[in-house]
Amino acid sequence: MRLPGDIDLRCAWGVFMRNATDYKRNWWFNILPNFFEPLLYLLGLGVGLGYYMRDGLEGQGFIAFLAPGLMASAAMNGASFETTYNMFVRMTFARLYDAYLATPAQIQDIAFGDLLWAVFRALIYGVSFAIVVALMSIFGAGIITSPWALLLPPALLLIGVMFALIGQVYTSMIRVIDMYSFYYTLWLTPLFLFSGIFYPVDRFAHGEVIAWFTPLYHAVRVCRGLCHGQVDAALAGSLLWMAAVSALLMALVPRLLRRRFFR
Repeated sequence: MRLPGDIDLRCAWGVFMRNATDYKRNWWFNILPNFFEPLLYLLGLGVGLGYYMRDGLEGQGFIAFLAPGLMASAAMNGASFETTYNMFVRMTFARLYDAYLATPAQIQDIAFGDLLWAVFRALIYGVSFAIVVALMSIFGAGIITSPWALLLPPALLLIGVMFALIGQVYTSMIRVIDMYSFYYTLWLTPLFLFSGIFYPVDRFAHGEVIAWFTPLYHAVRVCRGLCHGQVDAALAGSLLWMAAVSALLMALVPRLLRRRFFR
């Protein structure tokens, strides 16, 4: 007999494989928009606007400052879209969760399987962008300047976990798909603009204090630190912040989904 809170990895893997099988049919059309969006920002702002910012920011060329933050946002977007619109469609319109629950799978198994898939999507976008950045660095862009960048994949994995769980929390609480306009416009877009991707957050009064409480700020700080070898207490603190938030949300998501399906 299973305890209510434990996870059957076989069931979770089955959920993951179902998503992967469906994704294989149209992966090319799914990956292109999410991959090219940060790349266009990198070229349009890093190369275009960067031409007029030859002094750079914080002792780095502008493109070297910009690219790690866009890498973090690529992982954020990959995880977020999967646990918002896609998860809602599976739950509400396709009724896949009802079908899963008719098997030995329990709600925590399903949530964990969807989490694994969302993290995999985040890694696809984050690591693909990192490879492009690494190639640009080889040809003199100076974006990656430290061997610590080899730790970017596990860092992107943690970023994916955190944002996938945030998306699952929101999805478990809404009943109408139109509510995602609030999530993207009033949550993800402000994070994208005010988390230090494009300029240091201390440009605003108390900006760094406020940003410390937001997830993308820590993700950007970790990616930038690994790319440039700035591995210090601040980076370790950001990793701990993301891990703590992820652990808290990991416990919360099954409870919210259980209340949604069984109350």
